[in-house]
Amino acid sequence: MADLSQQQIDFRNAMAQLPAAVNIITTNGPGGRCGITASAVCSVTDSPPTVLVCVNRGSATHDVFRANGRLCINVLCGEQEELARHFAGMTKVSMEERFTWDLWDGGETGVPVLRDALVQLEGRISECKEVGSHSVMFVELSKVGMRGEGDSLVYFNRLFHRLEHAAAAC
Repeated sequence: MADLSQQQIDFRNAMAQLPAAVNIITTNGPGGRCGITASAVCSVTDSPPTVLVCVNRGSATHDVFRANGRLCINVLCGEQEELARHFAGMTKVSMEERFTWDLWDGGETGVPVLRDALVQLEGRISECKEVGSHSVMFVELSKVGMRGEGDSLVYFNRLFHRLEHAAAAC
């Protein structure tokens, strides 16, 4: 890995202080089946429902997502930290084995959907922009699923944290 400039180091340290939901992004199709843990996910618009996902172009999974053109953003709940670690490559569990666990349903297009995710967002990549080392994939949603209630898993200060679901105020 190339030496980082001070500006890059400062940027990375600043972004570590930005809490973000933890997601497993999955795909399946002609390019293969894979999934990654990502926090670089953001809503864009509700007309049509669109989100963006940032994927490192140097990642082995990048071209698989591009080739398939469809994905699911599985927003993790608080008790799914171990799964986040597997899909972040922090364990020795192979990609193939991760999808053999009885956690997955086939989405409307065959993309793996995490059954117990807090939210499942299925869609197609409608546009892709290259920005620096990453591709920003704009995903037009075709299906939104929600678990209802549950704690959230967030990434903050380079650690996973469970964010408790608060009761609604009266």
